[in-house]
Amino acid sequence: MKQKRASFIYLLAAIGAAFIWGFLTIPLKHLHHVGYASSQILYYRVFTSLIIIWIYNLVFRSKTISKDISTLKAMQPKQRSKALWLLFATGVMITGNWFSYIYVVNHISVKVAAFAYFICPLLTAGGGFLILKEQLSKVKVAGIVIALLSIVILSTGSVTDMLWSFVVAIFYAIYLIIQRVLTQFDKINMLALQLLISALMLLPFYSHEFNGLPQSSDFWINITVVAVLFTLIPLLLSLFALTGIPSSTLGITIYINPIMTFVVAFVYFHEAFDQSQLLGYILLLASVIVFNWGMIDNLFNRKKEIQTQLI
Repeated sequence: MKQKRASFIYLLAAIGAAFIWGFLTIPLKHLHHVGYASSQILYYRVFTSLIIIWIYNLVFRSKTISKDISTLKAMQPKQRSKALWLLFATGVMITGNWFSYIYVVNHISVKVAAFAYFICPLLTAGGGFLILKEQLSKVKVAGIVIALLSIVILSTGSVTDMLWSFVVAIFYAIYLIIQRVLTQFDKINMLALQLLISALMLLPFYSHEFNGLPQSSDFWINITVVAVLFTLIPLLLSLFALTGIPSSTLGITIYINPIMTFVVAFVYFHEAFDQSQLLGYILLLASVIVFNWGMIDNLFNRKKEIQTQLI
């Protein structure tokens, strides 16, 4: 009974992380509507997140930091150099992903931003196959083919929208692929370093555009909400969930994020969907189900086994 309750808590954490991320567009849109540029939102999201995560790490996780430093020192010079370059690349990729996502939400549409996170896992799988030589089953290949068909249908409406979706998705897909390689380091420590790299990259642009700190309390409240509620808390929930549920289960829950973003686009921002877009999105949803069918089937079989054992 205790084990069942613990598994439910881990699953709830995974669902909670994806659910929270689905509402990120609301504060981003609000900040844009009150006159803040996408670049400003990015700067202060990165800087605020950086300060908070480093305070958290230095106060509560000094042993974990020391362990990762020891791991890095113990590496061979070539391995260490490769790890550092990959860490730098993840900082570049997450910065590109965050900026392009904020820009798409504020200047294109929320549904285009949601679409990006539907195709991202499929791009990640394709990248894993081509770069990391990971195997793809026939079912997963079929899911990717259906996704490509949906992309073709959606691109007939607006090629520009599709290109922006790909920009957002490719940045994040490359980020995830590199994360799969850097398995020897703590994920929170890696995020702290990635934010530091991002902040250092952005500083020249920030200095060039700087004309004083924002004075509005509304701005700082929203930026803090974005940094804490929509950046750090979902990450911590995801990492907590991974300690108690398989990564495949977490992979399924991630799709809650774009689904909720679509709901927000339609219900909150009243964005319209024409017939071709609806067909494209339905096909995309079908591709997600097909692509993840093995995981879905395992989840249902596991539930049946648990029910049988209880009986």
